[in-house]
Amino acid sequence: MEDKGIRINKYLAECGICSRRNADELIDKGLVTVNGKPAVNGMKIYPEMEIYVKGQKVKGIEDKVYLAFNKPKGIVCTAEKMEENNVIDYLNYPVRITYSGRLDKDSEGLLIMTNDGDLIDAMMRSRNEHEKEYIVTVNRTITDADLYKMSKGVYLWDLKVTTKSCKIKRISDNSFSIILTQGLNRQIRRMLRTFDYHVKKLVRVRVMNIELGELETGKYRELKADEINRLFKMCNIDKNDN
Repeated sequence: MEDKGIRINKYLAECGICSRRNADELIDKGLVTVNGKPAVNGMKIYPEMEIYVKGQKVKGIEDKVYLAFNKPKGIVCTAEKMEENNVIDYLNYPVRITYSGRLDKDSEGLLIMTNDGDLIDAMMRSRNEHEKEYIVTVNRTITDADLYKMSKGVYLWDLKVTTKSCKIKRISDNSFSIILTQGLNRQIRRMLRTFDYHVKKLVRVRVMNIELGELETGKYRELKADEINRLFKMCNIDKNDN
């Protein structure tokens, strides 16, 4: 007889709670219970079971949601309710979702919003070097020499790390596109500050194969089936993996 149970870390990921890896950590810390008892890594979950994470009951697996959202400036990538302008409340989506790859408060543009924890985990793994593209406008004319230096990598003194080489293309005297394969905190702003430039506007226009396109600021759209399939292939995710 076929065992229709789902491993607990996959179950929590599919419920949009967290990634499989984070689920394992929560279980190890004793923060997950199943039918009133501490969960054990590797155990199977069945429909009749009651699961709690940090004292909160986990709702059953919902249909997967995959959205492209054009985050406005001033909205914060956090699920903390104490933050008045958090992205979750702003969207007010009827299903629990979260973001993959945050944008800082002063930046705008494309966020991938989903309740698929496995996808989030795969997209966030730095070793995968997934591309993210931005359009940047700075406060003055930026020289070709400085663009070239940025493309080859910049040592960030406050983080004590050298950025990876990246693709940069000039758009105008004071704007350019940049494609990163890493996600250091406020990376583009820190890189530009090294050469005494200040960001006036920063917009993320692409995450891997998903493009912002003509999506209006503050609006979202559902990803198309071919976009989702391509995204899974790029992340090496087998959708049938239980």
